[in-house]
Order: sequence, then structure tokens, then C-alpha cells
Amino acid sequence: TILLAAAGLLWAWMQIKPRMRARNSVEAVIIAGLMLASSIAVLTTVGIVLSMVSETYRFFSSVPPLEFFFGTVWDPRFAAAGEADSAGQFGLIPLLAGTLYIAFVAMLVAVPIGLYAAIYMSEYAGQRMRSVVKPLLEVLAGIPTIVYGFFALTTVGPFLRDISAQIHGLAFGEVSSFIQAQSVLTAGFVMGIMLIPFVSSLSDDIITAVPQAMRDGSLGLGATHSETIRRVIFPAALPGIVGALLLTASRAIGETMIVVLAAGVAARLSLNPFEPMTTVTVKIVNQLTGDLEFTSPQTLVAFALGITLFVITLCLNFYALYIVRKYREAYE
Repeated sequence: TILLAAAGLLWAWMQIKPRMRARNSVEAVIIAGLMLASSIAVLTTVGIVLSMVSETYRFFSSVPPLEFFFGTVWDPRFAAAGEADSAGQFGLIPLLAGTLYIAFVAMLVAVPIGLYAAIYMSEYAGQRMRSVVKPLLEVLAGIPTIVYGFFALTTVGPFLRDISAQIHGLAFGEVSSFIQAQSVLTAGFVMGIMLIPFVSSLSDDIITAVPQAMRDGSLGLGATHSETIRRVIFPAALPGIVGALLLTASRAIGETMIVVLAAGVAARLSLNPFEPMTTVTVKIVNQLTGDLEFTSPQTLVAFALGITLFVITLCLNFYALYIVRKYREAYE
């Protein structure tokens, strides 16, 4: 290291001349470093996609795509020797329905609370209160998802089950729970709590970016503070808020550990939020658990599920960017 440093010093000393433009050389090196960093990020994404696409192609060579994308039964087990359909059934519909259902419940919890918290912090809270409330909300984003899963499994799920048993007992005279400890409601509620800081932080930054002149003009025309928020500030910030909510939804769709512990692993089609369901990410983990070789449809299906989830989240992100760019208001 010392020799390399000395050689570099000697080379730099020899390059120094009265007419040398050192600034241009340094800028060229910095630009090259930034391009290298950007290329690494892009090439890594391309490599991930190509690896998933190649394994997905191997899966679809043994399982028809129509059976995968439109199948309603998920049962990827080997059948007994001599039976037909030894590769099992790989219907995506139950997994996709569970993923979207749990994410929808989570957004129902996170969006109102997160938006109200953002409006309070940006428009009503004083500087001292904001300096306390905002970090406390953002602490939720730093809690590991496995901890949320334990919280759902040991606290929220049993609480909902016991409450439903008491309600059923008061209504029908017998103690019977209609909410299971592992259910869509449990997973969606806890996931919604986890997503609150994402919604509140992004929305707070967007609302704060609305120019103060718009607030002053509305108040100067006689509007109250709440009317100014409803009719001036919120419409101006709405495109950015919608984009933030779509990004939050893509975060909810990709969640795994909370669903494993709070919603179970049962792949089923149901509209009842009090019953367990599962998601695409949970089945990816299940199919890749243990000492397995990537030669059978039971393991290769994980790549098909992964590329499907990747496309869904990518479309959500693109749509969020489209909404923000199309309806963004430019202020001087």
C-alpha cells in the first residue's frame, strides 16, 4: 500500500504542469465513477431479471403458462408413482388473490392514519411537537418485519379471536370465535401499522413542499385553516400523494414475514377476511426451503412466482411515476 501510494504521488508530481487543467481531469474521474455506480445498479437489476427469466422458462417448459396464470388450485406436490399429473397443480390465482387482499386491508389501515398524521405534522403541529412526533412515527419503519410478525402472532391475532368469541357469545349464547388468530384481517392490520410511517413521511414531505403563498392567498381570501387544507393544499399535493400511496402498495405486496406468521400458508380463494390466506412471497419461501435442486417444477415455480411479483411491483412503480409527472403542479 505504501509503495502504491508513493508511486501515485510520483506520477501526480510528474503530471503537474503550468498549463495543466487539473479541474477537468478531476471532473472526468468523478463522472466516470458516477457512471460506474449507475451501471452497476442497472446491470445488477438486468442480471436479476435475466436469471429469473431463464429459470422461469425452464418451469414453463414443463408446466403450461395458461395452467399457471389461470389455475385456481395450488397443490405443488408429487403424486404417487404411476399417477397422472405427477408435478402437482400450480394455480397462481389463490396466491395472487391473497396477496392483493392482504395488501388492500393493509392500505385501508395505513392510508387514513398516515395521511391524517401527515396533515397534522405539516399544518397543525408546532416545531417542538413535530420534532417529537415525526421521529416516533418513523421509528415504526425501523422495526424488523419479523417483530411485527411476532406481534401479530402473539398479541393481535389472539386478541381479535377472543373479542370475536365474546361477541358471538353475547349474540348467540355460545362461545365460538368467527375470527381466526391467523387471518387476512390480522395480517392486514399489522402490515398497515408497519406502513403508516411510509405514508406519513412521504405525504408530509409532499404537503410541506406546497408553496406558502398558496396558504397565505387562501387565508387572505377569508378561508379557514381547514378549508385551506381541503380545497387548496390537498388538491395541489394530491398527485404526489397518489404516487406515494402506489409506492407504499408495492411495499405491501412484497411483504413476507408478517404474512407467514399472521395469515398462515393456506392457499385458498375466499372473500372472508376472518380466514387465513397466503401470498406469493410466502410460497416462494416455502418452495425454496430445504435442500432442493432446481430441476423440478416444485422448485422452479418459485422463479415464476418471483418474476410475476416483480412485474406487478414494477408496473405499480411506473404508474406512480406516471401519475406524479402527469399531474404534478409546477410552482415558482
